[in-house]
Amino acid sequence: MRDDESTASATLESAGDQLSDLRALAADSAEEARVYLTTVTDIASGANPAAALPLGLLAVSQVLVMGARLGAIEDIVPEDRFEVDPGPDVELDPLRENLTNLLEGLDDYADVVDPVTEPELTTGSLSNDLTVIASALAHGLRHHEEGRILEALWWWQFSYLSDWGERAASALRVLQALLAHVRLDADPDAVAEAEFDALHP
Repeated sequence: MRDDESTASATLESAGDQLSDLRALAADSAEEARVYLTTVTDIASGANPAAALPLGLLAVSQVLVMGARLGAIEDIVPEDRFEVDPGPDVELDPLRENLTNLLEGLDDYADVVDPVTEPELTTGSLSNDLTVIASALAHGLRHHEEGRILEALWWWQFSYLSDWGERAASALRVLQALLAHVRLDADPDAVAEAEFDALHP
């Protein structure tokens, strides 16, 4: 085989490997998106309010791993110059409203506009954060389900860096803080009584 033919063959093989890797990443990301959407929908249903904080913490943590993988690789370039219209977005207002009702008294939190360039204090909302993440993931999932793999990855990567990654990071901190308060801010007398009962059955 001539040198130029060998080089071309290696290039094609490398391109094939890269496409295979992207397809695997897209499949993993689609599964993470489905799990997040299912979990948040279950939380918003209010069927198990006691599990809302730990399940929310787990869901956001897992989807941030997905985002970190996408953020760590080179920019993904879709096949088409303009994003293919996947049709109307999924209606998520009911999800937002259910989350707002479920998180009443816990929903709003202190936030900053941008910790690097605009550290001004503002207000965040857990229900809004969780819904923004759901919207972005659902949008990319529609591309994936219709076979537009690169389009799905491009959208998830772009929206992670520009929007939902920040909202997920903020939500994660708030969910962890809320769960820590619930677990650690117990009444000392109640804790002492429980310890006594445990030691003197």
